[in-house]
Amino acid sequence: MTPIEPVYSTPVLLTIAALAVVLLLILIMRFRLHAFVSLVLVSLLTALAAGVPYAKVVPTLMEGFGGTLASVALLVGFGAMIGRMLEVSGGAQVLADRLINKFGADRAPLALGIASLMFGFPIFFDAGLVVMLPIIFSVALRFGGSVLLYALPAAGAFAVMHAFVPPHPGPVAAGDLLGADIGLLLIVGLILALPTWFLGSYLFGLWSGKRIHLPVPELLGVDAADAARGPAPEFSRVLTILLLPLVLIFLNTGLNTLATMGVIDGEAVWVTFLRLIGQTPVALLITVIASIFLLGQGRSLADIERIMDRALAPICAIILVTGAGGMFGGVLRATGIGQALAGSLDAIGMPLIVAAFVISTALRVAQGSATVALTTTAGLIAPTVAATTGLSEFDRCFLVIAIASGATVLSHFNDSGFWLVGRFLNMDEKTTLRTWTVMETLLGSIGFVLALIGWWLL
Repeated sequence: MTPIEPVYSTPVLLTIAALAVVLLLILIMRFRLHAFVSLVLVSLLTALAAGVPYAKVVPTLMEGFGGTLASVALLVGFGAMIGRMLEVSGGAQVLADRLINKFGADRAPLALGIASLMFGFPIFFDAGLVVMLPIIFSVALRFGGSVLLYALPAAGAFAVMHAFVPPHPGPVAAGDLLGADIGLLLIVGLILALPTWFLGSYLFGLWSGKRIHLPVPELLGVDAADAARGPAPEFSRVLTILLLPLVLIFLNTGLNTLATMGVIDGEAVWVTFLRLIGQTPVALLITVIASIFLLGQGRSLADIERIMDRALAPICAIILVTGAGGMFGGVLRATGIGQALAGSLDAIGMPLIVAAFVISTALRVAQGSATVALTTTAGLIAPTVAATTGLSEFDRCFLVIAIASGATVLSHFNDSGFWLVGRFLNMDEKTTLRTWTVMETLLGSIGFVLALIGWWLL
């Protein structure tokens, strides 16, 4: 998105951003105005208040909305289809049974969290979450209790892996900008991600699940017309459907990492082809087709078409609200509010790793995207890092983790993840703030503390 030359000073822009967030809270939580309408309205008012020329207001709104839909709609749509096929075929129950048999009923949330950590290594947050949701719901229905007990450890696992660990784009881009060794960053990221997830996601999920009871949503539920017919699919087929997108996506992210490190030629034909089929939308499309053949046995093509169609209907609201959240974040970026906040913090003067965390946090709060906050902060402090003598390879890795931690905290209305999790779990905005936002803040805070300890010790 092309930034618009700021009309007002930094204090005025920051005041506009603060008032916009307050207005969103009032509209959604006090007046119960639908989140989609509230986000579009506040985005419009923010653009006008920040001095965006009238002729550019609607293009600015549409660019933020369309950009988010382009990255989210296909993933959510294909993911919902895969999830629906896993659910109606009985495949989700097969996997749930296998997990519980290995870990035991008392450790069902731990089993789901560990599975999500493994799946979260190559797959992005939103794609991984929608694929895991039918399994989460199936386990929750079997053992009862709040769905938060099972969903938060899994969602937190995808979130922390997406922010901390290469080959995800945020840490790879930040590591490259700061001159960190990607291989060492992978090791450091994994070492810090595991305790961060356990403390900030798994334990918090258990705690909040016992205090906030949420029933299992009917979003991906199965009606009588779609109920499983015949024997459930073999475990190997279910595992194939789950691993197929992970393997395909890893072709893209893994090869991208190797190309960044200079191990392979990123322009080679075979590399570009494998990266094509490893692009998340293509990988999920291939997986949808595979699920029809592997999980659709005993059903006519008309039955499968009906199942796919019913999978899409409930997610329309999710996609629209997510796009509107991207619109709000896009307005904040285009008007220069995010840069104004980062610049004012950069001028204060503080230890490098603390400044990296605070600037990243400010960008995260201002515009919503963790990846944007991560890469922008790395670009802002890269000249300082280059001019600082005595930084070890570990120091550079801890800087990346500190930035990633700041880009994780305080997920709220301008973050697509906030709306994805809230809507998929059928939570209102207040409950999403009490659960998802708190968990994200815990993950970021714990990750920063661990990175700070490593910075001091190593």
